[in-house]
Amino acid sequence: MIKSLEKASDFLFRNATYVIFACVLLYYGLQAPSFLSVESLSNIVKQASFIGIAAIGMTFVLLTAGIDLSVGAVMFLAPLIAGYAMRDLGVPVPVGLLVAVLTGVVLGAINAVLIVRLKVVPFITTLATLFLFRGFGTWLTSSQQFDFPEQIRRFGLSTVLGVPTPLIVFAIVALAAHVVLAHTAFGRQVYAFGNSPEGARKAGLSAEWIQARVFIICSACAALSGFMLIAQIGRLDVAFGEGSEFDVIAAAVLGGASLFGGIGSAFGAVVGATLIQTVKLGLVFTGVNLYLQPIMLGLIIFVAVLVDGVREKRLLALLKRTIRPV
Repeated sequence: MIKSLEKASDFLFRNATYVIFACVLLYYGLQAPSFLSVESLSNIVKQASFIGIAAIGMTFVLLTAGIDLSVGAVMFLAPLIAGYAMRDLGVPVPVGLLVAVLTGVVLGAINAVLIVRLKVVPFITTLATLFLFRGFGTWLTSSQQFDFPEQIRRFGLSTVLGVPTPLIVFAIVALAAHVVLAHTAFGRQVYAFGNSPEGARKAGLSAEWIQARVFIICSACAALSGFMLIAQIGRLDVAFGEGSEFDVIAAAVLGGASLFGGIGSAFGAVVGATLIQTVKLGLVFTGVNLYLQPIMLGLIIFVAVLVDGVREKRLLALLKRTIRPV
């Protein structure tokens, strides 16, 4: 009986995100049956794609036990630079997208240099660059709304074989990240560093280079996320992306990424982002006061962090039971 309870609790903790997701879908489905319609569910996934792309990048950082608070500012500044290139230089949308991603790479490299070379802790570094990047973008626009060329909206609202373009981009990013993390040497190095930085160094891995690359990947994903979201609305104001870093981090953690490093996956970030969007849309369907939305999200994030802490303790306890003293 006790062993059965332990197995059940282990299953719940290892699959907490999926259990929470199923409960949320069941609850909202019972409250509002139309919530489970194909149109509603497809809209959830489409809206989740914007935060989900950035959450996949954040997962790389969390796997190394780091954090990036500047993603919201990158989502604001990178598309803005691309917008200037499209409006003033007349570059097409694909080139504008490339400009946005490359801008994200540069911004991620700034974070990487400060963290790896100057040894400033990621929390402080990215908190500072959050204000730096957003302040620079605000200066460029003089706090005025920036209107993108109409062609970007045609791109954002386009479909391929009936599938919205944002969903295709989301799927490509998720699949690419999964392949990198699960089937490449770099992915194994990221997990190794997250599980034991000192052990990774003793094994001959370049810890600094691993850290640098994950922050660059995170910012590149945030830039792509911001561009795809801008492509839906066609304009940018000074509040764009503000606070998005919290949704991004929450999506990654809800997807199973551990704040302690070494645990997480690209597909988990997809599920986490979809869960957040499901909660948001479910509140609308059930007529819940929108002012309660942050409270509901906060409770779900708290549960996810609590589960993460308990899961970490269980893993440590398991290691103590299985590793024999030398």
